[in-house]
Formats: sequence, C-alpha cells, structure tokens
Amino acid sequence: MFDKKDYFYMKEALKEAELAFKEDEVPVGAVVVSSCGKIVGRGRNQILKFCDPTAHAEILAIKEACKNLENYRLIGCKMYVTLEPCPMCAYALVLARIEEVIFATRDEKTGACGSIYNIVEDKKLNHQIKIREGLLKEKAQKLLKDFFKSKR
Repeated sequence: MFDKKDYFYMKEALKEAELAFKEDEVPVGAVVVSSCGKIVGRGRNQILKFCDPTAHAEILAIKEACKNLENYRLIGCKMYVTLEPCPMCAYALVLARIEEVIFATRDEKTGACGSIYNIVEDKKLNHQIKIREGLLKEKAQKLLKDFFKSKR
C-alpha cells in the first residue's frame, strides 16, 4: 500500500509537525508533492503565530505550492499530512484539485476525510480525492499525545 517514496514524504510532513510542536502549536505538518516527485509546498500549524484560525498546516502548504507552481490548481499533486484534514482543509484540498491525500492518523473529532465527514470523496462536489491513511500512524499519534499531555 505504501512505498519508499511515501515514507520519505510522510517523514518530511512529520518534520514540519515537530517544528510546530517546538513552536507550541498543535503538531500537524503537511507537504505537497508535485507529479514529478518534488516537494512544492510545506506547512505546519501556525495559528498562534499568525493569530489566524485558518493557518493550518494544509492551508499553508497549499498556498506555498500554488505560489511555487504559479497555479491555483494543483493537478496531479499529492498531500502528505500527519493528521486527517478538518472540513476547512478538506474543502481547500478539493478546490485546489489535489489528486490524493495520504494522512498518518485519523481525527475522530474533526476529521473530514472519513472520520466524521468525507468531503474529499463526496460525489456531489466537482472533484474527488483519493485517500490513503495510516502511514507512520504511531509516530504522528505519539507527537500529538505528547503535545496535549504537556498542556495538562
């Protein structure tokens, strides 16, 4: 189900999540990979830093990828993200025309790629996204658990 390249890209997303953790942000990281295999966008949660509730890892990675590719449509691109995208991020992925989302662990409270909603595969929308999940799940879960444990 996952190959060496998938592991490489998810490890890059985890590096972003670790940076978020060090910055006292919820540790979620994302990377956008072009069809030729190049990382064209990176993001990590920076809600506190920017005082912006939309500064999620996925949104920031999409913005960087669009800027780097000089296109608002990310045709053929994949996103690797450490936590299942929320509804806002899931719909942004649909709007950006991402081909596939690979996420490490589910978000049973706000996940919109299968947990509480499935926006990205909704046939009523004009674009659907392939989903794969579970890649480096334990590492992503540990990072999140350690972060929230430090807050209690």
